[in-house]
Amino acid sequence: MGVVEFMGSTAGRLARIAAGIALIVIGLAMIGGATGIIVAVIGLIPIAAGVFNFCLLWPVFGVELHGKPRASH
Repeated sequence: MGVVEFMGSTAGRLARIAAGIALIVIGLAMIGGATGIIVAVIGLIPIAAGVFNFCLLWPVFGVELHGKPRASH
């Protein structure tokens, strides 16, 4: 299974959400200060990507930004 197919799967969506939560926890609990807040805000991006089923890397692989990826030709 390639990266694109994985990111389009339910497991990929859950992985994006988990990565976002991890960034928020790391930013607020481990880094702290202004840098930690910035890291936590960046963590919202993968959470939104998982919840709304989009992946910012799909256009790099020639796949549409939203929805389940299709096989590239």
